[in-house]
Amino acid sequence: MTQFIHPVRCVAVYCGSADGTLPAYRAEAAALGRAIAAAGLGLVYGGANVGLMGAVADAALAGGAEVIGVLPQVLMGREVAHTGLTRLETVATMHERKARMVALADAFLVLPGGYGTLDEMLEIVTWSQLRMHAKPCIAINTAGYWNGLLAFLDSTVEAGFLRPENRELLRIASGAEEAVQMAMGAN
Repeated sequence: MTQFIHPVRCVAVYCGSADGTLPAYRAEAAALGRAIAAAGLGLVYGGANVGLMGAVADAALAGGAEVIGVLPQVLMGREVAHTGLTRLETVATMHERKARMVALADAFLVLPGGYGTLDEMLEIVTWSQLRMHAKPCIAINTAGYWNGLLAFLDSTVEAGFLRPENRELLRIASGAEEAVQMAMGAN
């Protein structure tokens, strides 16, 4: 198992700008925001007030957490910027958004989402594999959302394209509380 940096002060959350089809997705996002605040952590995320992004930010803010949003200019008209954040940073590109979030975060938690969420998660795990960082990467498997991806990753190990120790870089939590505890090194 990789040794992670500590202490964790701020976590990045990657997640969808939609709510998804199951109420459990939004409920888990709100639970994650509450758990982040209860642990005394800060949150950095994509900066929108819609979907799971808005739910996690609103819950963290309600719990008293510092919440930093990072929104690229290309999304200013597509995703509604959250105006109640501790700080909203605007960057020029998606690449700058991802780099800024990595710089601000000590751990990465991933809720359900689409292409953008998947891109962010796989990139941050790849960076861990390349030893560009030593920060926890944890997917929250709400209602089995990530089961298909996890089966695929296991098949890449079986096919010889992913080393078992690198497969372990993406850790799995069943819920928000467990994810926060894992990020902080308790699990």
